[in-house]
Amino acid sequence: MNEIYFYKLTGAGNDFVFIDMKQNPELTLTPLQIKKICDRRFGIGADGVIIIRDIKDYDFEMLYYNADGSTGSLCANGARCAIWFAEKTNRLKNGRTKFISNGVEYSGEVIRNELIKFNLNPPSKVKLNFRIKAANQLIKADYIDTGSPHVVIEISDVLKNSDIPFSNYKNISEFPVYQLGKEIRYHKDFAPDGTNVNFYLIEDEKIYIRTYERGVEDETLACGTGAVATAISVFINKKISPPISLITWGGETLIVNFDVENQKVSNVTLTGPAKFVFEGKISGNFFTNLE
Repeated sequence: MNEIYFYKLTGAGNDFVFIDMKQNPELTLTPLQIKKICDRRFGIGADGVIIIRDIKDYDFEMLYYNADGSTGSLCANGARCAIWFAEKTNRLKNGRTKFISNGVEYSGEVIRNELIKFNLNPPSKVKLNFRIKAANQLIKADYIDTGSPHVVIEISDVLKNSDIPFSNYKNISEFPVYQLGKEIRYHKDFAPDGTNVNFYLIEDEKIYIRTYERGVEDETLACGTGAVATAISVFINKKISPPISLITWGGETLIVNFDVENQKVSNVTLTGPAKFVFEGKISGNFFTNLE
């Protein structure tokens, strides 16, 4: 295989390896190769790989792959990074864009340097205030599909109803996101594809969020579609009006805005930072003996 030229970008701590088909016109990648690229010890390290290619009638097409090589769902922070990437590679005019991802049309804009707004479609599925059995208890949750499926849980609903071990955790920084998130991610109620799981806490009028992401199979420092799902849940359950700011596990802030009319959500946007980290090239023998 020839050398692969790539860029590393981060969207509020959600990090991605970007590959531009203009620089790598003959490129094809298998799920195993994508998994190795995303490996944080034996590869570059990332939550996903994003391939950008030109497409007729649009500024670009975004092909997104999770760290495990799977694909098919929307990555909103990846989309914000893709908009910034397209801006810096001279694909946009006036900082506005219309592009394709997973066969769906999206749009967005560059607000200013490294601050990007992405326009999402309205949530396709919403199920509110149900109970899910996990950690030997029934936990109150919402389910909102914002392009990717998300369960949203307020951690106080876990703490006040639980016995050990969760009763020992007093704040979101100590909360066992990985353990509980993994259990719910693979819960039979969400078979066969599973779900992402978001935990939030409102403290001192600030909303803190942590997310276990399927496809990464771990907690990430931020999740864009998860932030949107959580903001909608907070609006419904806590009567907090948009725009809603959420502080991610990586310490960055994501801002979710939307309109509500006749109990329907529309004009959904996600705004936050997107930054280039570095660029490089993958050697031709990087995938040798890959099994």
